[in-house]
Amino acid sequence: MSTTRILDGGMSRELLRLGAELKQPEWSALALMNSPDIVREVHQEFIAAGAQIITTNSYALVPFHIGEERFWTEGPALIRLAGRLARDAADAATNRKALVAGSLPPIFGSYEPQNFEPSRVQDYLAVLVENLAPFVDIWLGETLSLIAEGEAVRKAVAASGKPLWISFTLADDEAAIKGGEPKLRSGESVEDAASWAVSSGAEAFLFNCSKPEVMQTAVETAAQVFRKMDAPIEVGVYANAFEGETGEAAANEGLHDTRDDLNGDAYSRYACSWVEAGATIIGGCCGIGTAHIHRLRKTLLR
Repeated sequence: MSTTRILDGGMSRELLRLGAELKQPEWSALALMNSPDIVREVHQEFIAAGAQIITTNSYALVPFHIGEERFWTEGPALIRLAGRLARDAADAATNRKALVAGSLPPIFGSYEPQNFEPSRVQDYLAVLVENLAPFVDIWLGETLSLIAEGEAVRKAVAASGKPLWISFTLADDEAAIKGGEPKLRSGESVEDAASWAVSSGAEAFLFNCSKPEVMQTAVETAAQVFRKMDAPIEVGVYANAFEGETGEAAANEGLHDTRDDLNGDAYSRYACSWVEAGATIIGGCCGIGTAHIHRLRKTLLR
């Protein structure tokens, strides 16, 4: 398991734990506006816990959260700040080298594939890419619900020369948990998404912001596609800890309850099954904090 790399975990609850105020509509973007030192501290704590890749706090820097007018007037500076805070934390790490992944979120809302607007998406992505580029080592298109969102991210970063990682969120309803064919929240199959990834130039193909129970089958499916197509693409997972059904509600509408049963030991057991299925990049999404990442490091990096 020594070849496994560790991602960080979810940002929002760690911000709250350290005293930042989060409220809608700005959500985690509010911490950039009012308490950027806490954002940096969260990055530092994830690195100390064992994260080898930390993710910029740029997920909420979209019109859905900060508003259309503010996106164009204040967005570029906030995006640069998110990049710089992550870069500062990574460069200050003395015990281990940490890479910075530039978060490129679903522009028109999480879990909202029906809202995707191909004619407008590049306008927004261009602002994120331009202002994060000086600070990041990797591009991470994350919590994407349909293949077209992944393709939009690919186009947005194509000229940057930096590695591209694409992460899709999976359907995690009861049928999926019981072992149904793994699908994106759009209904597209993981097999089709993995086939697209081979042609995209992505270096890693991940699944995030879904229940841990649905991840293993998705990893197995993607790994099989990559073997069949002889594609050297890494597979990764960073699940969430949301309680109850999430398919009918957007991921960023508010603070979801989290599961009591998903402590560091339980999450690490899931992670071991993902590694056995072929994943080499493991981290956490919403509700997975520094304690989980510390346990992952002890379990997987031995």
